[in-house]
Amino acid sequence: MRTFTSYLRVLLILTVVFILAEYFIDSGDIPAFIKYPEVALFLGLFVVLLIGLEIMIAAMNSITQAISPQKDLAQEKEHEFAWFKKIVDKLMDSTPLEKEAEVIMDHNYDGIQELDNTLPPWWKYGFYASIVFAIIYLVRFEILGADNQYVELEKEVAAATIAIEEYKKTAKDLIDADNVVLLTEASDLKAGEGIYNTLCVACHRMDGGGGIGPNLTDEYWILGGGIKNIFNTISEGGRSGKGMVSWKQSLKPSEIQQVASYVMSLSANNPVDGKDPEGEIWNDDSAAIE
Repeated sequence: MRTFTSYLRVLLILTVVFILAEYFIDSGDIPAFIKYPEVALFLGLFVVLLIGLEIMIAAMNSITQAISPQKDLAQEKEHEFAWFKKIVDKLMDSTPLEKEAEVIMDHNYDGIQELDNTLPPWWKYGFYASIVFAIIYLVRFEILGADNQYVELEKEVAAATIAIEEYKKTAKDLIDADNVVLLTEASDLKAGEGIYNTLCVACHRMDGGGGIGPNLTDEYWILGGGIKNIFNTISEGGRSGKGMVSWKQSLKPSEIQQVASYVMSLSANNPVDGKDPEGEIWNDDSAAIE
């Protein structure tokens, strides 16, 4: 791989293979070579194979040149880049150096003379393309009233807001004290019981009758009852300096919801030696979090 053509050929083939892989492999919004590491491995091995083939071709060409009559290297080099030079000449359309005398102008600035070259085709066609683009843009947005960037942004934000709200309805670990609801499924209560038996029994007893912590089976609550307040108390902790610690760093929101729902189910218990009531009677579960 010693020529520009070899490098260009490898790059073009790899680009085509990469595009085909992204087109045919369903990887969603994530590039296929990121979602599926084996795709990246395949592309890497494919590049090595291409480079190997180019090296073999270059070696065969070298052997052929060695056993064939010597050619003019300068002519061979010129032939190799002839296509590139032809493209540049078409894009520039400048007057050859030997013919500059035919287009030289009378303008002379301190010995610097001006040539009457035509505008390069790349510039002219680019200018024409900008005119066509401006006309299409004018018709689409100013006459036909298509959505501009601000309107598109507002629509996308509105759609994203709806999608986020729908996602929050089913995403368990996006639960907070504002949208938490009481769980009644046996599986959720069983999971909440397991968390309670691990973390809460030391202060509240197995039956919820209270020990170091308050009684959880009566209708009195220090920081408010109901699923929202209980969730908030478990998440943020109790009273400063004498209440329980915050569990939000140790438990997921879905787990806090489960244990809070289980705590509410303890009201059915009637421990004979339960701790005396603390706080105030709680009746309204729909009230704001205290």
